Amino acid sequence: MVTLVAGGNGKGDGLNQLNYPTYLFVDRQQNVYVSDSSNHRVMKWNKSAKEGIVIAGGQGAWSALTQLCSPQGLFVDTLGTLYVADSL
Repeated sequence: MVTLVAGGNGKGDGLNQLNYPTYLFVDRQQNVYVSDSSNHRVMKWNKSAKEGIVIAGGQGAWSALTQLCSPQGLFVDTLGTLYVADSL
């Protein structure tokens, strides 16, 4: 059985879309975190949500020190701290 948990609305930058997702992580509460590489952001989908929440990046590559450029790997620890491997 396959269950769609994030995206599924074509490629794009909407809160219900992804553009080259590279990694995902599922926490104990079954929230899904996705590094959305071509949108330069990390998205979080709460369990049963219809759209995600931008939790890191999302304002374009290198637009500020707080932004991401093609994020790759990610991990969320038990305290909810997000760790992201940014590619550039």
